[in-house]
Amino acid sequence: MNIIRFIIGGIVIFIVFLALDFLIHSMLLGEVYASMAGIWRPDMMSKMWIMYAGSFIFSFLMMYVFIKGYEGRGIMEGVRFGIIIGIMTSGIGAFYQYATYPLPFSLVLQWFFYGLAEFIIAGICASLIYQPVEDLSDDYS
Repeated sequence: MNIIRFIIGGIVIFIVFLALDFLIHSMLLGEVYASMAGIWRPDMMSKMWIMYAGSFIFSFLMMYVFIKGYEGRGIMEGVRFGIIIGIMTSGIGAFYQYATYPLPFSLVLQWFFYGLAEFIIAGICASLIYQPVEDLSDDYS
């Protein structure tokens, strides 16, 4: 495993998650969340550090799993990986939330599709960062 690309990949995926989570949850779904204020924890914002910490750890775990299954198939490998991880985490998690809390099904579907897109983008980033490096030894022969 190339540790430098692993670290860079983990950091890039974390930044992708931060940016897309802001876009999705603040910009696109902010009004929906505001209309459902009674469902959320009243002190939710004081606990957001837990979400950031979890996302940071998850970013490196995602990169690690990508590297361990790496087949060198380019961007489509990242797309496939993103779809699989997205369905396993975001997809299943969204529907579990629907079964647990009184959430509108339309919100759950948005969580699923936005989350899936987020993981596909993260998978593409992983595939771009963990590309094979050309063997430069021939240049010095």
